[in-house]
Amino acid sequence: MNLSVTRLDGIKINNFKNVRDGELTFCNSRKNYRASIVGLYGQNGSGKTALIDALSMLKFILRGASVPLKYADYINVDSEFARIKYSFKITDPDEDETEYSVEYELSLRKEEDESYRNIGGEGDEGHFRIALFDEVLSCSCKTEGKKSVKQVLVDTREGDVFGPKTKYDILTGKNKRVFTDLIVAKKLSSATSRSFVFSSELVNVIRDNCKDEKYSFIFESLVKYGNYELFVIDSATSGRISLNAMPLIIGSPKHGGIVVSLNDGALVPEDLMDSVRSIIENMNIVLPELIPGLSIAVKEMGTQLMRDGSPGVQIQLVSNKTSREIPLQYESEGIKKIIAILQLLIAVYNKDSITVAIDELDAGVFEYLLGEILRIISEKGRGQLIFTSHNLRPLETLDKGFVAFTTTNPDHRYIRLCNVKTNNNLRDFYYRDIILGEQSEPVYEPTHNSEIALAFREAGEIYGS
Repeated sequence: MNLSVTRLDGIKINNFKNVRDGELTFCNSRKNYRASIVGLYGQNGSGKTALIDALSMLKFILRGASVPLKYADYINVDSEFARIKYSFKITDPDEDETEYSVEYELSLRKEEDESYRNIGGEGDEGHFRIALFDEVLSCSCKTEGKKSVKQVLVDTREGDVFGPKTKYDILTGKNKRVFTDLIVAKKLSSATSRSFVFSSELVNVIRDNCKDEKYSFIFESLVKYGNYELFVIDSATSGRISLNAMPLIIGSPKHGGIVVSLNDGALVPEDLMDSVRSIIENMNIVLPELIPGLSIAVKEMGTQLMRDGSPGVQIQLVSNKTSREIPLQYESEGIKKIIAILQLLIAVYNKDSITVAIDELDAGVFEYLLGEILRIISEKGRGQLIFTSHNLRPLETLDKGFVAFTTTNPDHRYIRLCNVKTNNNLRDFYYRDIILGEQSEPVYEPTHNSEIALAFREAGEIYGS
């Protein structure tokens, strides 16, 4: 069983949404904390959500799933393609002091889907897909303080399948049938908007044929990470929460998670009910400490058959406060947001191998509570949390090494503030820099109150005097 611990170490984004060039590391270079926290702050429309979207796409890639077409629309309008590089640190608990530095990079573009051509006559030119190409996976190894030279494991730009040839032979063997199968798999991955490097076809070939255990360990670690250890709450997921849909992360090989409608409940496979009860029980240990007197429960409304004929249980989530149960759908948006992410925050606090990325973590959450939660996770947690926020309270509770900022320069989107002294209040320092602009890049596009007031007045003329 692979017990690796995988962490995102950094990301480099080119021509993705409004980020022409942006690079961000996720490690705290100031202090050696066990937890890895990065809070990204900045002006509206300055590239915060682009980071979360890039991480959301990574989950599709590592799972070998088709990348949704919406990501093709995230390619910068002035560019033909986008390119993203993800950096990882992977540790092997069975090998003391062994750490792998892994980089995976790819390009993506929007292409017309040839399978729709000449089908049904006119209008077929409107069918497109997202193409993933020029994938490169490389790694280096650090053992007992000695680091090896970075080596390319897979480069899809070389050879009929991938290069370099020496690594191809080590990873897949020299079987001609395997070679033919991989050529077909590579074309199929392209046609279905999947990563070839992490496709089930290539991963299974490596499992069966790889002659170097450390390479198979790297692949297995990344696949496990994408399927069971990386969780992203992007704008789409947050929207579902606002529309009364609550995600519960199961994390089993068969069921990664379920979504419970707060309006209509959910029909849950009977074999998952123990997991659901356990999740709610664990959440109720923490929830009353965050919102005094509040707990939640699962109401089992009866049994019925699932679509596949297996037994299922109809459930509804309810909240309990002052001994009165009400459907969870009638709670405030803030309470629903806290409950929705609480399971993930518990996992980040307790497990080294968990990474959670959340867009607009502060939405609906009381700012003092937000700051205290983040302080506790950063000081005593074990996993990795990446978030964006507009609420500046965490700047007063987090170590300065846990905070990054966007700039107004699309060619240099992400920075860490420099010249911050130990006794500086980072919130006050950030406000001052907005006004004075003391960093290498401006962090705020100036707005002028008089012009805003004039614009309001001119726009209001439609209503008369």
